[in-house]
Amino acid sequence: MFTNAGMNQFKSIFLGEEVAKYPRVADTQRCLRVSGKHNDLEEVGIDTYHHTMFEMLGNWSFGDYFKKEAIAWSWELLTEVYKLSKDRLYVTYFEGDEKEGLEKDLETYELWKQYVDEDHILPGNKKDNFWEMGETGPCGPCSEIHYDSREDGERRKVKGKSLVNADDPNVIEIWNNVFMQFNRLKDGSLQPLPAKHVDTGLGFERLVRVLQEKTSNYDTDVFQPMIQFIAEKSGQSYRSDATSGTEGWNEAVAMRVLADHIRAISFAIADGQLPSNNKAGYVIRRILRRAVRYSYQYLGFKEPFLNQLVPLLADQFKGVFSELYNQKDFVQKVVLEEEASFLRTLASGIKLFNEYTSDIMMDGSDDLLSIDSDGNTSFLGATQMKYIDAIKGKNIVGDFAFELSDTYGFPIDLTELMAREKGWTVDLEGFNHALHAQKTRSRAATAIDTGDWIVLKDDDTVEFTGYDETETISHIIKYRKVTAKGKEQYQIVLDKTPFYAESGGQVGDTGDLVFPDGEVIPVVDTKKENGLIVHYVDKLPGTEAIDDALTAIVDHERRESIMNNHSATHLLHAAMKQVLGSHVNQKGSLVNAEYLRFDFSHFAKVTDDELAEIEAIVNEKVRENIGLKEERNVPYLEAINSGVTALFGEKYGDFVRVITFDDKFSKELCGGTHIKATGHIGFFKIIAESAVAAGVRRIEAITGIAAENYINAQNKLVNQLRELLKNPKDISKSVESLLDENARLKKEIEKSVLEKSSGLKNELAQKVEVINGINFIAQKVRLPNADAIKNLAYQLKDIVPDLFLVLGADIDGKPGITVMIAENLVNEKKMNAGAIVRELAKEIKGGGGGQPFFATAGGSDVSGLDSALEKAKAFIV
Repeated sequence: MFTNAGMNQFKSIFLGEEVAKYPRVADTQRCLRVSGKHNDLEEVGIDTYHHTMFEMLGNWSFGDYFKKEAIAWSWELLTEVYKLSKDRLYVTYFEGDEKEGLEKDLETYELWKQYVDEDHILPGNKKDNFWEMGETGPCGPCSEIHYDSREDGERRKVKGKSLVNADDPNVIEIWNNVFMQFNRLKDGSLQPLPAKHVDTGLGFERLVRVLQEKTSNYDTDVFQPMIQFIAEKSGQSYRSDATSGTEGWNEAVAMRVLADHIRAISFAIADGQLPSNNKAGYVIRRILRRAVRYSYQYLGFKEPFLNQLVPLLADQFKGVFSELYNQKDFVQKVVLEEEASFLRTLASGIKLFNEYTSDIMMDGSDDLLSIDSDGNTSFLGATQMKYIDAIKGKNIVGDFAFELSDTYGFPIDLTELMAREKGWTVDLEGFNHALHAQKTRSRAATAIDTGDWIVLKDDDTVEFTGYDETETISHIIKYRKVTAKGKEQYQIVLDKTPFYAESGGQVGDTGDLVFPDGEVIPVVDTKKENGLIVHYVDKLPGTEAIDDALTAIVDHERRESIMNNHSATHLLHAAMKQVLGSHVNQKGSLVNAEYLRFDFSHFAKVTDDELAEIEAIVNEKVRENIGLKEERNVPYLEAINSGVTALFGEKYGDFVRVITFDDKFSKELCGGTHIKATGHIGFFKIIAESAVAAGVRRIEAITGIAAENYINAQNKLVNQLRELLKNPKDISKSVESLLDENARLKKEIEKSVLEKSSGLKNELAQKVEVINGINFIAQKVRLPNADAIKNLAYQLKDIVPDLFLVLGADIDGKPGITVMIAENLVNEKKMNAGAIVRELAKEIKGGGGGQPFFATAGGSDVSGLDSALEKAKAFIV
């Protein structure tokens, strides 16, 4: 699903690196367009025909039929099967490009003339009619089919051909026939593909719109059930005819955003991709947060709502894409938790916005104070001090607006709206500058410069021998240079390799390539690309050795540790199903040489007893030393019917590999490397259990030497603790006894402090000095902590009317000042404890703040306490 074009998974076939199983294919697939070159996210909801997730209907020719058949069949389907009006259809062809040396696609033009009036056959430039997925890769001229859905009167006034590819919402592309003929190389040149192919794409949502004679994708029965549900729950009507700036526009956009985004979010989660802060997970989180922002800002949903759309969507797609219906409870819980989390983030952003825009006053010492909506004063925070000049002018600087957007998820228009309500302005130019700078940094951080393959041997067939050996005689068949984050590496493809490429949660192998002249080149990683096993190295061999036979050697010790952890993961999965239930399914995994990580569906914390039982089952299977039963090239359906566990979201071919440790215990489809018998694992130890997302838990575990070292370290810690406790028979009871004694002593100390502060209360009340009708007390006290001093201040307030109290204390060498003022003095004489304590804090080289009636300060100079207490009298004399 994480593809923004239907052809991505067929790239290796187009390039001739893989032979297609079938020369002709028709399919439907879900695609996301929210990143990269083809990014529709910001258009979604604003217009009526872009989507984050859309269903792409396609037919493919892999070196079989070409332009003639593709054009004839597309026209037949649209006009004879779907009965679309021919005079509403316009077709395009590539007009050529002199700079590229590409000629006009006259063949396509002549073919269309057999079916379409010449007035409806339009030339298109490279931007619109030469299809490329990215800067490199398969590409070719294309022929689009557009549909004019305007009313007849409008069509008579303005011909549809003038609106093709002109962003008119009623003249839209519905089909694209791409004729794959070239491979764009790194240097920009075009190389003919080994064969010619056809890649067609027909947008399902747009097709439904045309067939149902609507002017918006969102007015079809694909989206209307959700939109009407949203309208009902929000108490607002959906105005599909609203335009920008008119009544109902913002609400209509918001409803379209929610109805669209929940599709992408739900299907991605059902496919195993949870929201996160990295890679594909961040894409889903970004889409979800955009939906929540719209629902919050324009539809008034201050509590989680988006998740309520999941059951409705699941019912709609039941029998079409049933994987969502089968997991709807799980998907809804994940969405709910993400919503709740982001709404809390929004609340934090609103708090920060209110702090930035709070009123500012000057105290008697010309110091600036911030006043919140309740009238409480405090000293300016770091953000306010940083932007003080802009704040004085009631302007929200661009950097702060960007922080609200980037950190707290505020769209800039929400910041503008909140600013207008307070009579503030927003520095949009500064915001756009900060946004541009962030995008530039992001592009630089993720930019990868990939060179073209240097082919040494034409045969791209790669044989993986790593299931049976860790050392193989090989030849380099091609290589290329890759630069990422300023570091140069090389990617090498061998004709035979024992190196396992990262896949299915198992990390790639490392090791060495040893050449006949003695040169050794370390392999630092191994990954897959378009079905090829790619070895990552930091340098190439000398030019004379590059064509020679080499020995590819996997780091055997590291591989053994990885296999231990991978096989243990299978045992863990089976044990968890026994203990927790059959609902447990893998949601992600990591298997490396150090540890294993297993994410699984479960709606509660796994208890200590359950973890112990799971661990015991796994170790029992380890001790049984169960032999590995490996079956290769098993027909997929045969494997599934045998009761094997298939991991949802994984892609399986027609033939699969089955890994079994006891037919009655663990039997899974798996392409990873495994130990020959469970006894090799040695010992299995769970070291952590935690939550990942709503309904998803994570277990981390270690095996073999790592588990032995862990047990030894824990045993050493227990022995040290035993020595400290004087070798008791029962360590737990001894620790419990110490904790009880500690709690008892704390209570005695607290009681002593309370008694002391009560005695001080009466003593200090006798030291009242009446000045201008105010009962003034300024004294140093000896109490162990700030809470005790605060308690004393409130006790004095209860028994001394018209009180102005200032207490100084030395707590563990750090000076502190507490100010308490009777509320009638705050109201009648405008005294402010926060302003006063700020001024007094200068004497102890510190700062502080608080409420008008109570405030505290800390500092670094204990010797200044006396002068601070003396200075306090000046506020009422």
